[in-house]
Amino acid sequence: MDYRTLNNGVKMPMIGLGVFRITDVAECEEAVYQALKQGYRYIDTATAYENEEAVGRGIRRAGTPRDELFIATKLWLTDANYEDAKLGFESSLRRLGLDYIDLYIIHQPYNDYYGAWRAMEELYQAGKIKALGVDNFRQDRLADFIQFNDIKPQVNYLETHPFYQRQDELDYLNSQDILQVAWSPFAAGQFDIFNNPTLTAIAKVHGKSVGQVILRWLLQRGIGSIPKTSHLDRMRENLAVFDFNLSAAEMAQISLLDANKTVVGKRETAKGVLAFFDDFKDLDTRA
Repeated sequence: MDYRTLNNGVKMPMIGLGVFRITDVAECEEAVYQALKQGYRYIDTATAYENEEAVGRGIRRAGTPRDELFIATKLWLTDANYEDAKLGFESSLRRLGLDYIDLYIIHQPYNDYYGAWRAMEELYQAGKIKALGVDNFRQDRLADFIQFNDIKPQVNYLETHPFYQRQDELDYLNSQDILQVAWSPFAAGQFDIFNNPTLTAIAKVHGKSVGQVILRWLLQRGIGSIPKTSHLDRMRENLAVFDFNLSAAEMAQISLLDANKTVVGKRETAKGVLAFFDDFKDLDTRA
């Protein structure tokens, strides 16, 4: 596993297990358990996913030492204010059955997220959170956020995949020493990504799958990822990306696939984000 030392000195694995859309309690628990047994140490969930309790059960069942784990969860936008952020955090902590959260994230830049961040800073300073993050913060919004808060985020989650490469965002995050983490690294199975001629040709050269090529491409760009799966063979596949490298020419070929295509579309409002969560359940994410 590759690790990144965040801007506060915390070490974070570069590949984790995402559990978005794993709403069946038994399936989610089993997925987390199996992932930890296969060597995953980074598990990503959220209040909005409604599976934190199942994640907690999977963690306890696996018996992995707590100091080896990196558990991330997210504050939903309805709790994004000073008072409710503290309540939301404590609820997540209780559901997960943990004493602290490794990475706590503002899920969307809506509502009073400045107030929520002040509450999160206090929890961070109290040792209940090891690293702070944001999700879906574009460069202009993040620049303002950094300017008017005491603690800079360590992580920003952004939709990132070969058809939506976010190079401008990555350049800015790198300039601020903030780690970019790709959500939906496989574009939710859209755009016929797993049959793309460029990606399949590169995969054939390395004896790897298209998914492995995408994860390797992200790693070589310095981007973390949280591919979601509940299947053991795909868990193993997603971790088997540290034994090969893409050439400069291959990286350049993939860069040409960037088409500014997003799985979210033009849903830039809070209502649109909620609609996306509702619709996403029907997409093929190669689960």
